[in-house]
Amino acid sequence: MTSQDNNPKYPGITSPIALLDPKPLDLELSKSLQAALEPHGVFESEAELGHRLEVLSKINCLVKAWIKDVSMEKNMPSNMAENVGGKIFTFGSYRLGVHTKGADIDTLCVAPRNVNRTDFFGSFYELLKEQPETKDLRAVEEAFVPVIKMSFDGIELDMLFARLAYPSIPEDQDLRDESILKNLDQKCVRSLNGCRVTDEILRLVPNVESFRMALRAVKLWAKKRGIYSNALGFLGGVSWAMLVARACQLYPKAAPATLVQKFFMVFSQWPWPQPVLLKQPDECNLQFPVWDPRVNPSDRFHLMPIITPAYPHQNSTFNVTVSTRYIMSEEFKEGLTVTGEIFEGKAAWERLFDPIPFFTKYKHYMVLVAKSDEEDHHLEWIGLVESKIRILVGNLERNPFIGLAHVTPDSYGPMDESEGTFVKKWFIGLDFKKVENMNVDLTYDIQSFSNTIYNQAGKIGMWKQDMKIEVKHVKRKQLDQYLPQSVLQRGRKKDNIGKSITPNSKRLSTDTAHPAMAHSKSDSELLKKKTYAAPAVAMDSGTNSEEVRTLVDGKQDTENTCDTGAEQAEETQQKQVTEHVHANGPEPVVEMGKIGDSVIEVDVSESSNDSTSVIAKRPLSPDHNGCSLPKKIKEVDIEVKDSGDSEARESNSVVKPASPMQIDRTPAPTPPIRAVDKMHMQRLPSNELPDMHSPSPVAVNPIKKSINMRLK
Repeated sequence: MTSQDNNPKYPGITSPIALLDPKPLDLELSKSLQAALEPHGVFESEAELGHRLEVLSKINCLVKAWIKDVSMEKNMPSNMAENVGGKIFTFGSYRLGVHTKGADIDTLCVAPRNVNRTDFFGSFYELLKEQPETKDLRAVEEAFVPVIKMSFDGIELDMLFARLAYPSIPEDQDLRDESILKNLDQKCVRSLNGCRVTDEILRLVPNVESFRMALRAVKLWAKKRGIYSNALGFLGGVSWAMLVARACQLYPKAAPATLVQKFFMVFSQWPWPQPVLLKQPDECNLQFPVWDPRVNPSDRFHLMPIITPAYPHQNSTFNVTVSTRYIMSEEFKEGLTVTGEIFEGKAAWERLFDPIPFFTKYKHYMVLVAKSDEEDHHLEWIGLVESKIRILVGNLERNPFIGLAHVTPDSYGPMDESEGTFVKKWFIGLDFKKVENMNVDLTYDIQSFSNTIYNQAGKIGMWKQDMKIEVKHVKRKQLDQYLPQSVLQRGRKKDNIGKSITPNSKRLSTDTAHPAMAHSKSDSELLKKKTYAAPAVAMDSGTNSEEVRTLVDGKQDTENTCDTGAEQAEETQQKQVTEHVHANGPEPVVEMGKIGDSVIEVDVSESSNDSTSVIAKRPLSPDHNGCSLPKKIKEVDIEVKDSGDSEARESNSVVKPASPMQIDRTPAPTPPIRAVDKMHMQRLPSNELPDMHSPSPVAVNPIKKSINMRLK
């Protein structure tokens, strides 16, 4: 036996941490894990799997017939058109073998060079429309990755298109070969990337069956805990798959139950923003842009990089924000605690899949409502609004008074007919920092988000007169006006009511007494030694470089792990703002922002966070043209009408005017420059739906009610 046989090569950029075979307890817990997953519909029956295969077969036949017809229309001889080929490929959860009941199928239509994207969104779209099995057909040609969405014979399908520079497409076409990317445009490369990444992930895991079981558990956990959504700034399916695959590489012989526990152990300690890599990046000279902080300055500001293993390598978590990263980090630690108790026999797997008590976690919420009058308009409208919610979250978390902005991926329809038929609602939990005698004005943050939505809708020609969005503030006890009790009570526990997590809260400890949670000495030593030679990546201002652990892959870069100069400049700027406020005193006790004919002043005195600095609020709010208007103080009683809130109307129906001694009638001084989050200010906008402001192509509805909260 050779030495190579004695030391088999395992996939990954580092050697495994442990090569121990599963123990009887690990195998027993793996069986109980599978039993715990079954009630949640993560496994399909043979009949359901067969139905999916039938649908894919029908779509594949339609694609071949369509490519033949298009070829003949372009004067190709019939004998050549018969053999030009074309094929449907699958990717995503279905290709990985971890799809759940009722889940959609991600597909890719691969065509030869004589068929272009215009044909796909033209004649093929019309062909699908003629099929009796097709429902909810819609095309999103302007998207970052253009797609046709539909329901075909009861199965949801997302279909992409890629045109290869080949005269024909054989049945055994291999998409992993990098040579197929030559002479392709960016959209085709992005469309092919889904299949190429999925196939590469399956190739890089040592045990596919164990990987699939562990991934099913992690995906179900992420959905129950409200952290499964790439569009909203959390992680999508491919990102979760890559994290689980990395855990499989570090523990190649572990049972599925052990892999789940090691997954939480590894990523509860990962020193973000160091990247997660499944293999060394490929050296390729095709000149496509790849993720590389040494070359691309914008890549240095990504908060949670998880790099795809197929060329061109990209960061799959571009949308992650400071708030969403913190929320996921806390969930990783909570998952480690629960799995440790499971291995000790103190808990069952069902506890890992308890839903998050989102509607009892916070005292204050923002409600985002998207409305339209027609069903066709509604599908397009809610898709655009959902893709931009992360911008609203970013605006809110940059507000100096907000400690955390937490959006739930779940959306909800109308409670009754009075709200309308085509209505979709999203909820954002807010945790405020504890400051006194200050007002929090969120009007500008919300108005800029509203402008972005309407600008984008007009720019791509989507906007219709009936498309509207509203943003409202409600307290926890007022949520029953928007959601049924069955939703509000989901995952509720008495000890969770009123408790929230913020960046200033006490973090969950990963140092536990029981052996199942505390990794072995060899694990700890290896995790500390494994580092990756990544270029310096700027961290957010709250990161302490001394506390960053070296749980990364490759060679350690000890020189520039964070931009300390940027941190010091930001701290100095913050100190100057604080000194200005202390020197000039707080703002008047009563000051109300006004837009339109009504004013809202909300008491958020129940805030739970501590803050050592007080920052003067912005005195300006935009008008309907996007210009800034000075706020006015009205000396008469004003009736408050806030989002149909009966309780707010009863308790705050009249706002008392400030006394003459409290009103400063002199011109307001120039406000100090507010400390900004450089992590957000320097991130490049999404190429899919541009975030930059531009002259509005449609009439933007101004916010008629100022959202002005009083901190006491």
